[in-house]
Amino acid sequence: MPQFEDFRGRKVNIPHPLERIISLNPSITETLFLLGMGDSVKGVSAFCRRPSEAEKVKKIGSYSTFNKKVVDEIDPQLILTVSGYQQNLADSIQDEYPLFQIELPSTPFGILDMVNRIGIITGKIKEAQQLMSKMARELQPAKINLRGYLEIDLGGPVTFGSESYITSTLNYMGISTPYDDYPNEWLTPDYTLISEFNPQLIIMEGKMFRGTTREEVMKRLETTPLGKTEAFLKGKILTTPGKLDFFAHHGPDFFLTVIPWLKGSLDIPRIKNI
Repeated sequence: MPQFEDFRGRKVNIPHPLERIISLNPSITETLFLLGMGDSVKGVSAFCRRPSEAEKVKKIGSYSTFNKKVVDEIDPQLILTVSGYQQNLADSIQDEYPLFQIELPSTPFGILDMVNRIGIITGKIKEAQQLMSKMARELQPAKINLRGYLEIDLGGPVTFGSESYITSTLNYMGISTPYDDYPNEWLTPDYTLISEFNPQLIIMEGKMFRGTTREEVMKRLETTPLGKTEAFLKGKILTTPGKLDFFAHHGPDFFLTVIPWLKGSLDIPRIKNI
């Protein structure tokens, strides 16, 4: 039986073929389906909504919860999680189940590495390479220099520092943020500090399953320090489309949908061949 080393250096035996996988992370779930492993995914988290086929798979918990009875009924050969916000969950089940933990990406290149690693442990190496090639075509630095601010409603306003793939991607695309030098993955925004940074672009992502509109954002910000920024005064406010997580999702769709949307919103030409 093949043995692989996960993010924390744990040796995990993973049988091939894999017929019963539980994915507790939406990005991993999306990757498994795109690699052709969808039929083997028998359980997912309640937040696994990409691709649409994943919505039909049995739900066994959320980011941090776990229905032991349902999991035991599935009798998984492999359970997949990421580090960071799923660490406590991983710690609670690692001794009882065949758990493999993947590092939460801190850069867009980390997302590519996640796809590669999932391809290796599932025996879908060529499929992973093809998917990574398709994703990488979208990751071309833009010749722009903008001050930007991005906020996501995660039950309250949250923004991102240098340890986040979101900040790293914005920087790579030529967009600086007020928290570029903050060694955090995420943090609660200080609107006074952000106003002093005076962003030329504001990107807002609404709460998952609800979304938000530009009108809602403008109304909320007009009485805050952000209402005095160049972005607000010139109407340079972007709201992410749909009701699902957008920038907050770090699966292949981040490359295939989010980055093209950002380029299109900023009128940045896409490079079709590399």
